[in-house]
Amino acid sequence: MGRSLVDVDDLSREELLTVLDRAADLKAAHADDAGAGNDVLADRTLGMIFEKPSTRTRVSFETGMTQLGGHAIFLGPDDIHLGHGEPIKDTARAVSRYVDFVMARVFDHADVVELAEYATVPVVNGLTDDAHPCQTLADLLTIREQMGFDASVVWVGDGNNVCQSFVLGAAMVGLDLTVATPAGYGVDDAVLDRAADIGDAPATTTDPEAAVDGADVVYTDVWVSMGQEDEREQKLADFDGFQVTPELLGDRSLMHCLPAHRGEEVTDAALESENAVVWDQAENRLHAQKGLLAWLHEQ
Repeated sequence: MGRSLVDVDDLSREELLTVLDRAADLKAAHADDAGAGNDVLADRTLGMIFEKPSTRTRVSFETGMTQLGGHAIFLGPDDIHLGHGEPIKDTARAVSRYVDFVMARVFDHADVVELAEYATVPVVNGLTDDAHPCQTLADLLTIREQMGFDASVVWVGDGNNVCQSFVLGAAMVGLDLTVATPAGYGVDDAVLDRAADIGDAPATTTDPEAAVDGADVVYTDVWVSMGQEDEREQKLADFDGFQVTPELLGDRSLMHCLPAHRGEEVTDAALESENAVVWDQAENRLHAQKGLLAWLHEQ
């Protein structure tokens, strides 16, 4: 069985830094020469299982495999029997005979856990309702490029799957992190405990204005995630005061994992400002995942 990435803390701190170093090297090589490094995954295939719609995840993984000399296969909800038609463990064992990696973007975190348990090739979590480790790799690569890990970061908004993975990643590299959420929307206690075991759990607050004081980066995400549309009106009311505006942002850098709901968690003016590093962050999904796949291939 190959190494998998179901949660970002499946990596040790040293392994995480190695993946980021590999990502940076591949990014630099590609910038210097569009053909550089394109044989790292020659003749290798990534099977991409999707239950949720995707822009960045699909394009970045598929492009990354092409740039490294490999191939990616898209398997949408109508293309595969994941959890219906056959057990997940059977899908995992069969698909492992065809491909060299599996990436799964699904709703239930337990489904990726089961895929990784029964697959004989590396399984990468492309997003679940609980975690988004690949986004955290891109986030950390961006922060390291832009200002280094001595930066102070504030998460403003929902303590969702992206936030939970970022909390763990921040603890792994020693980032100073504060999480500002409305009451009842904080990070799961189990995740905070894991962060504390790794390094330091983030400070938590329900006051975004106080949280951003002295910070270098403000990070936000949508308030209404996929599958939560029936909670929309309640969430918009509960998150009043947590919108990232130019006034709240000030001269700090703005991060957002995208897609953004402009006019909800972030204003158009903030997202279009010179402070936004969201497009570098989005690009780094490609490079971070290339670094991860190359590293997994070598294990």
